Amino acid sequence: MRSVPRLRGRLAGTISLLTAAVVVATTGVSAAAPSPAPGAQNSVYALANGCYALRTESGDFVRRDGTAYLTDSTKAADAEPFRLHAAQLGRFMLYGPDGSMLSHDGADSVLATSEAAPSTDWTVMSTGESFVLTATSNGRQLISRDLMLTMSDPGDVPESAFTLIPRDGCADFPEAEVGASGVPGEIGPNGEVTGFIDTHVHMNASEFMGGNLHCGRPFDPQGVTAALVDCPDHQPDGIPALLENVLSYGNPFETHDTTGWPSFADWPAHDSLTHEQTYYKWVERAWRGGLRIFTNLFVANRVLCELYPSKRNPCDEMETVRIQAQQTRELQDYIDAQYGGPGRGWFRIVSSPEQARQVAADGKLAVTLGVEVSEPFGCSVRNGIPQCTEDDIDRGLDELYDLGVRQMIVTHKFDNALGGARFDGGVTGVAVNIGNYLGTGEFWQSESCTGVAEDNVLPTKVDGAQNLLAVLPPGVTLPVYPAGPQCNSHGLTDLGAYMIRGLMDLGMIVDIDHMSVKTAEAALDILEAANYSGVVSSHSWSDPSLYKRIYALGGFVALYAGQLDASDEKPEERGFIDQWRDARAMRSENYYFGFGYGADTNGFGPQAAPRGDAAENPLQYPYTAFDGTVMDQQRAGTRIFDVNTDGVAQYGMIPDWIADMRIAAGADGDTIIEDMSRGAEAYLQMWERARN
Repeated sequence: MRSVPRLRGRLAGTISLLTAAVVVATTGVSAAAPSPAPGAQNSVYALANGCYALRTESGDFVRRDGTAYLTDSTKAADAEPFRLHAAQLGRFMLYGPDGSMLSHDGADSVLATSEAAPSTDWTVMSTGESFVLTATSNGRQLISRDLMLTMSDPGDVPESAFTLIPRDGCADFPEAEVGASGVPGEIGPNGEVTGFIDTHVHMNASEFMGGNLHCGRPFDPQGVTAALVDCPDHQPDGIPALLENVLSYGNPFETHDTTGWPSFADWPAHDSLTHEQTYYKWVERAWRGGLRIFTNLFVANRVLCELYPSKRNPCDEMETVRIQAQQTRELQDYIDAQYGGPGRGWFRIVSSPEQARQVAADGKLAVTLGVEVSEPFGCSVRNGIPQCTEDDIDRGLDELYDLGVRQMIVTHKFDNALGGARFDGGVTGVAVNIGNYLGTGEFWQSESCTGVAEDNVLPTKVDGAQNLLAVLPPGVTLPVYPAGPQCNSHGLTDLGAYMIRGLMDLGMIVDIDHMSVKTAEAALDILEAANYSGVVSSHSWSDPSLYKRIYALGGFVALYAGQLDASDEKPEERGFIDQWRDARAMRSENYYFGFGYGADTNGFGPQAAPRGDAAENPLQYPYTAFDGTVMDQQRAGTRIFDVNTDGVAQYGMIPDWIADMRIAAGADGDTIIEDMSRGAEAYLQMWERARN
């Protein structure tokens, strides 16, 4: 087993750098980030969102002439006013009043373009009172020559600096609005962190399954117009989007409007499963509406990635985790850049409960990291033979800990060398069972359940999934399973038990979701023997009968953020509020109680649909969140989102969904909102017990 002091010692310097230090001012309902105080940090960072004219060293101003930029004006009033959009820390896009941006052709020409692209991204460095601009894409330098802007190799022209002169007349860089006003709450009575927690979300799904399946990104250096565009392979009319059509509509020939920004005709939608739903401005709205802890799980599946024909990233699951970890830190830097420099943004990655409490005290969002992959550390199983060793697990856990990961799902979708997985049902179950065969050499094996807990109902029909069968070898067909409750015959393996103990040694949080009943019960046996509190069910992928054991350990339960009430299509399925009532009845009086949700946003699951009686009894906008923040409808481009008609179309609708609970829960409305607002504190106390 690994040396915990050695591993934690390596992290001491990194951890200290992650603690937030500056309280963020509110942006209200404005699309633009607040301009920082000049000189408060590096003068380059302070340029973010400012309005400036460019002046050459000879004293002439840059003005626009058609698609070119001339440097022949002596008057600031004639100069082109540029809005400086931060593309990343120290990088900017120069946005003109008509929406054109300063760009280059890759050689010597400088020109105006209306398309946000890498050629519109400029790295800015200060030289005293002046600034040098170089093209981020190729490192060539912006200069004035023969009374016009052009490019040169760095150092060719010593007089290449520009002065940025503040002025007015700039256009606002396009951005999704937040639709919230007020300062996020900080610390409640007795030092408690007051607010919501999402224990299961996928903000990096744009890099999942090779990187080309998911349409859109949580951010893009070139802004929203580049981040929220549809995938080319969905055009025309969404017909080529086979997986989207099967998962979302159950029909491989379904169509949808592929338009993204600014109209978003058909997406994001609560039931669209391959379009971006966690754009950073939408997450910002959730934070302003009460979210305090956001557990971002890196997700990967080698088998499905290899089956999908279009990809730009490798299918190796650990490499995918590394790519997503890097993207998360780039996103933190990007948000910092919008607010004027390192540490100034509201999105703060944390790796300890102490850091999370500090971030909450600073009025920011604590982002914890987790992993949900099917073959962690290469721990697949092939024809019953494990493909990893204890040494692989040790090395893998060390790497994840170094990446800041503190929550882990051990089995996901497919059986692996660590244990059996919980079955999927319906059309999705057919696809996942086929993947289980391709990855392990066998379909799911079932047996009669021996206790109260059950795995999900096995898929026995392939309606809507006939096309998926084509990937099976000739002569191989899906098994026919017995009717009624069945459990996966595979439970926790010796390697799986080793993994659970390794997570405990590091004070990490064991997420039992997606474990088969036999796997989860064996894992809980180990945790109970050690009286270890660090256990969660993060998004309703465990049998509810196990919640009582989780609560007895001092663990945490979060429900899938689905429909608040039973749907008209499936009245037998209990909604979030009824499930909350059931879980609440199992809570332990020995521990602080709060409740959470796992949105699983960007996962292959729908978000909450509109409440059944929303037309007759809607949530009224604007409304006041539990902490006093005023929440109005959120706008992105020309689209205005309304939870009463859209449901949770994207992550910014989460505060609306929670506010809607007060209506849907009736007499229990105040109680459920109180339990949700205690969720972050309950999770932190669980995490603190695990580390101690």
